[in-house]
Amino acid sequence: MSWIKNRPLNIVLRLQLFVTLIAALVIWFFLSMHDAVSAVLGGAVSVISSAAFAIIISRNNGYTAEGTIRTALRAEAVKIILIVSMLWMVFNNYEDVNAFAFIGTFVLNVLVYSMALFVSDDTK
Repeated sequence: MSWIKNRPLNIVLRLQLFVTLIAALVIWFFLSMHDAVSAVLGGAVSVISSAAFAIIISRNNGYTAEGTIRTALRAEAVKIILIVSMLWMVFNNYEDVNAFAFIGTFVLNVLVYSMALFVSDDTK
């Protein structure tokens, strides 16, 4: 993910992918393949929206406070629109969705995303 220049967001995206994979494997082991697919889709909603946010933030030059705030708001708006759209698409098109696995993995990844605040931007 070298197109994402923000180190904390890059690390959190990788962690989200890992959490999605682990959740899907655990759900597949205990439940079924359809439930694991639901977990993967829930994780994908979070990962894709977070990646879009990170890409928009990484493209910002940040020369002024106004420009930085505008970029952050634009990135957050894109993220929310993607989340709502993808949630609707999954529930509308995937008949065998396990809502608990889908929303559970999505919420788990949202919590992981909040951990970006704790990742240092220092590469030393």
